[in-house]
Amino acid sequence: MHKPVLLKEMLEHLNPQTGEVYVDATFGAGGYTSAILEKANCKVFGIDRDKAAIERAALVKNKYDNRFSFLEGKFSEMESLLSQAGTDQVDGIVFDLGVSSMQFDDKERGFSFDSNARLDMRMDQKNPLSAYEVINEFFEDDLAKIIKDFGEEPKAKIIAKKIVEQRRSKAITGCGDLADIVRSLYYGYSKTDPATRTFQAIRIFVNQELEEISLALQAAKKLLKHDGRLIVVSFHSLEDSIVKSFLKKEAGLDQPTSRYLPIDEDSKSAVTFHIVNKSAIQPSAEEISENYRSRSSKLRAAIKI
Repeated sequence: MHKPVLLKEMLEHLNPQTGEVYVDATFGAGGYTSAILEKANCKVFGIDRDKAAIERAALVKNKYDNRFSFLEGKFSEMESLLSQAGTDQVDGIVFDLGVSSMQFDDKERGFSFDSNARLDMRMDQKNPLSAYEVINEFFEDDLAKIIKDFGEEPKAKIIAKKIVEQRRSKAITGCGDLADIVRSLYYGYSKTDPATRTFQAIRIFVNQELEEISLALQAAKKLLKHDGRLIVVSFHSLEDSIVKSFLKKEAGLDQPTSRYLPIDEDSKSAVTFHIVNKSAIQPSAEEISENYRSRSSKLRAAIKI
């Protein structure tokens, strides 16, 4: 069963109220959406580009009827999606970034390194580029850059070289095939599977996840009303860095601290968010013990001013 990460903390900072309108920008299995709708007599728009989410959205719709609407598409497109639904301002937006547990658990989707399915990793099945094309068609230097930049993998160059060597004799088709290539370059015990960073990197590249986050945060800034709440849950440093930098800039906290450097008065007056939690909120030991996938999650919250 899907367990939404940092659910209690998300509800605490979103603080759903009767009559308000919210966006669950990463609908997934609908865990956040259902919790928000249970908390108050409000309305929620759920957004997801994964067609598998449509079936789950139908179940939520059956239960909450006109209090819930599902919008199929990328969360970076939320401004136009909501406009088409007749909404241009909302009271709160929630993001649960990265790949969902359902996508991981469905081995046929080709996300997981412990699967024998064909390499895929597409969140949107209409996307013409899958992990298979990246692994089997990209130049070695490009592969190395992707694995280093998006996976923060120290052995990116030798992994890319080994991939290219292997595919010369036979296409790398399955998730397990790619995982074994990476594992062959590591020795000894490791707390996490050595293939984790490479799979993360390819998935992020295929789905353009980091660019999507940047675009979506800008859209959220436009859509939120005065006192609107922004909640973002991230799962790795690349995601969290984008969110943290965005909030610091929008809160006017990216100004020089030295008294010898000039302060940009225009930037100072353009503050749009108040950051609620100076440090990211992390799951409790109890939550991690109940849901191991929550261990790397971080929540950041801000209020539109």
